[in-house]
Amino acid sequence: MTIIKQGQSADIGLLLEGTYPYVSGGVSSWVNQIIKGFPEYTFALCFIGSRAEDYGDMRFQLPDNVVHLEVHYLHEAHSKPPVIKRKGNPQVFKEIRCLHDAYRQPERHQEQETSLLNSIMRHRSEGRYAEDDFLYSKEAWNYITEQYREHCTDPSFVDYFWTIRIMHAPIWRLMALTESFIPVKVFHTISTGYAGFLGALMKQKTGKPLILSEHGIYTKERKIDLFQAEWIRDNRGTLAKDSSEVAYFKNLWIRFFEALGRDCYHHADRIIALYETNRLRQIKDGAPPERTENIPNGINLPHLEKVRAKRSDTIPMTVCLIGRVVPIKDIKTFIRAMRTVANQLPQIEAWIAGPEDEDPEYAADCHSLVTGLGLNNHVKFLGFQKIDELLPKVGLLILSSISEALPLVILEGYAAGVPCVSTDVGSCRQLIEGLGPIDKSIGNAGIVVGIANPSELAQAIISLLGNPEQWRAAQVAGITRVERYYTQEQMFSRYRTVYQNAMDSSNNTTCPRGKR
Repeated sequence: MTIIKQGQSADIGLLLEGTYPYVSGGVSSWVNQIIKGFPEYTFALCFIGSRAEDYGDMRFQLPDNVVHLEVHYLHEAHSKPPVIKRKGNPQVFKEIRCLHDAYRQPERHQEQETSLLNSIMRHRSEGRYAEDDFLYSKEAWNYITEQYREHCTDPSFVDYFWTIRIMHAPIWRLMALTESFIPVKVFHTISTGYAGFLGALMKQKTGKPLILSEHGIYTKERKIDLFQAEWIRDNRGTLAKDSSEVAYFKNLWIRFFEALGRDCYHHADRIIALYETNRLRQIKDGAPPERTENIPNGINLPHLEKVRAKRSDTIPMTVCLIGRVVPIKDIKTFIRAMRTVANQLPQIEAWIAGPEDEDPEYAADCHSLVTGLGLNNHVKFLGFQKIDELLPKVGLLILSSISEALPLVILEGYAAGVPCVSTDVGSCRQLIEGLGPIDKSIGNAGIVVGIANPSELAQAIISLLGNPEQWRAAQVAGITRVERYYTQEQMFSRYRTVYQNAMDSSNNTTCPRGKR
């Protein structure tokens, strides 16, 4: 653990996994927006990352109402307890067996899942279940070998053994973190996953309210990552492999993150999605429906109106993808589309504005693709840019992502007078075409295209930039939609109610016996 800024207590504890203040992007910008939007509250930040070398310096200057920041890297090597022969507590491992059975059949054991996790946490706090027991006890060995024989379809016990150890190592760090984090009145996690599980542990330990805001659905995004992961072993022989089946260890990791997500849902007092499709997905994944609600993102409209005023009357022959250069943004599809666009609109410029340090290998592939397609005179990598300077020069915003939630960049683009072409992911169709009859009557603020379809993306760009009347209608629709439904003031008003209700509940809550 590294303490960047030490506080004694705070109103709200923000639990942040792989985002603010060390990573730029839409979620981080939203966190910064929320902190600045509530100067009446103090915030304590807990940043959870993978390894220190995966992050550089902070990308944001901490606002004055951030009184505490601590940083934890879950996958860095740390000293383990000394190897000492241990028997382990049979009752604890009996409950662990029951908990994992509940994880395998969540539809049958939702309430049992939560009570068992709480019971195991109590065993740990009272000294009956320590990391030593997990690593070295006879009961743990018996349980792991039993689970391997009963459930594992991969032939390698060695890989199974170490997968289980690697998978659970961060859990012990998160449990230890609950002992040291400064007192707060309310916990607010910005995802499920490790941060959400930490929120569940904090709620169980302190009794303080827990708010969950999900921008994307964490388990869905982890599935995408895990399906593509090459570090996960599959030791089955060629004849034993079935292309229609997910390899055992990949499936094990998927179920692990699904279980973390359910634990967060079950402990959260309020579960907030950005739009209805994601709220329904949360319910499908285990969120109690009565605790869910939608609060869409909002933008600083007065500021972006000033940005819009800088635009010229002509339509810039410039398209821009604002985002990290990573696979989930599918930059390669955008680049391939630009080959077709450049053939028909030779004056076109395509900008890719975002950091390239998160996945250098993928970024290098994108640069090579530009060269290979002969697009060096058309496609420019700009790195991180301030949107105030960028948007007045842009004719179309492009999102070629394979996964999104409710992208702030689309809303910011609309307010600055820039229509959008986006893949049909997250709420992007809702933002472009509207939701419901009244919203739809505003008109289309761009064009929606299929995922990983360079030809369709190219034709949409050509259609809008080649038809000034259609482009201007899309511009008006975008401005109208964002002014009506997606302002910062609307979002702050909704969150002010959420925070105030949580504060009132916290003031009426007595910490569980024996807790701080």
